[in-house]
Amino acid sequence: MSETIGTGIRSRIRGSKMTAEQVSADGARQVSPTGASPLQQVPLGQEPLAGSTSVNGVPVDNQITSNSDRQPLLSGESTGESKESVVEPEKEETSLMIGLQVVIPFLVAGFGMVGAGMVLDIVQHWKVFRDVSEIFILVPSLLGLKGNLEMTLASRMSTQANLGNIELRSELWKMASGNMAILQCQATVVGFLASIAAIVMGWIPDGKFELHDALLLCAGSLTTAAIASAILGAIMIFIVVLSRRCNINPDNVATPIAASLGDLITLSLLASICTGIYSVQVTQVWLAPFIIALFLLLLPLWIYISHRNIYTKDVLYNGWVPVISAMVISSVGGLILDATVVVFDGLAVYQPVINGVGGNLVAVQASKLSTALHKVSQPGVVPVGVFSGCPTPLSTFCVNDLSSRTARVLLLLVVPGQLLFVFVINYMKAGHTSLTPAFVILYLTAALLQVLILLYVANWMVHYMWRKKLDPDHAAIPYLTAIGDLVGTALLAATFFLLATFGKE
Repeated sequence: MSETIGTGIRSRIRGSKMTAEQVSADGARQVSPTGASPLQQVPLGQEPLAGSTSVNGVPVDNQITSNSDRQPLLSGESTGESKESVVEPEKEETSLMIGLQVVIPFLVAGFGMVGAGMVLDIVQHWKVFRDVSEIFILVPSLLGLKGNLEMTLASRMSTQANLGNIELRSELWKMASGNMAILQCQATVVGFLASIAAIVMGWIPDGKFELHDALLLCAGSLTTAAIASAILGAIMIFIVVLSRRCNINPDNVATPIAASLGDLITLSLLASICTGIYSVQVTQVWLAPFIIALFLLLLPLWIYISHRNIYTKDVLYNGWVPVISAMVISSVGGLILDATVVVFDGLAVYQPVINGVGGNLVAVQASKLSTALHKVSQPGVVPVGVFSGCPTPLSTFCVNDLSSRTARVLLLLVVPGQLLFVFVINYMKAGHTSLTPAFVILYLTAALLQVLILLYVANWMVHYMWRKKLDPDHAAIPYLTAIGDLVGTALLAATFFLLATFGKE
């Protein structure tokens, strides 16, 4: 009798367990005992509270509790390690949590941008920058590489980290090697195209073509892009892994750190490399063509490695439109910089700061929006509760959800952060602009308006790409940082124009 009762109990337990955890082989939605999908039960951005047993009436045990259920590892190769990595229920991030995690990387990034601005303020007077002014057109494009490449890498890696897919060392190495290869591939193409754009934009107004200048721009752009991407890519992967180990959301810290180092490293490399090539160009005429040929010959190798890696194959085929489009947008910003930097001597030092802060903050928002979508759905499948049209400013900034809280926190950082950076620039005697109340008010207005525009566009763009089956981790940040460069440079030029018009500079 007791054996019969025990067998019946075990059968009922086994049957309920199968009902709660069964998932179809092709990744179909999980069915809960209530007959509803967890994706329909949990609104976007809401996490099970720590210690709670249910969310919206659905038991936590019936939610997707393993990373492989949420987002299967892309690699299908078997390893000796288990691919099930149980995720602990996470607390929903509060404004205070977001602010505490974002503020220190934001300040570090800001001081890196101040350093980049001071470097640009110094090198604009170097002989190579005076003789080959088209280098200024390259500046936003190459600084934008951190948005096109390194910030996009940080966003991809942060999403995988939050899904638990980097816990396996074998998978981490595959992600790292593939992403480093695709970085070199994209850096080579973008660096080459940016130099062509600078040559054309410089040649059209002047009406003459200088071969030596063209070779200098191309060799300097390729070398700067390749070296900067290699350094920053390795740092980004390390930061994401370290953040995950320290229980810090990498979405909050990875992209700001990319911004902090990206501008300073890229500008320093560009100035040094162009100066070095320019100084020996007359006697060593073979050097620039050799550099160009070397990087173009290495390109098929990076393409082959990226194609063979399951984590980067999709980026290799589908990641070019946003990267190249962003480069073109940034080049227009470079054209504005090239035209205004000779008129307003103090503008150069502020250009990396205003553009860097805007790109930094919007990258955090885009990365978090993308991660929230990846946690509950797949590209092309809009979760219940997510708007399906153009968002309003109220829904972007005034709603009590994770994305709105993040947007408000990021907006609150703009004015105090920019004030601090402006006073540091003034203290270091950089730039040639007096720190008058008129300048401070106009500059802060321009910076705040830029970030408002970017955060609103990010909210629309990430969800639009998701509905169109595009992964925002691959495409959103390049567009957003490029738009930030264009808007920021235009607003900064307008600020100096107004100051000069009314005699307040």
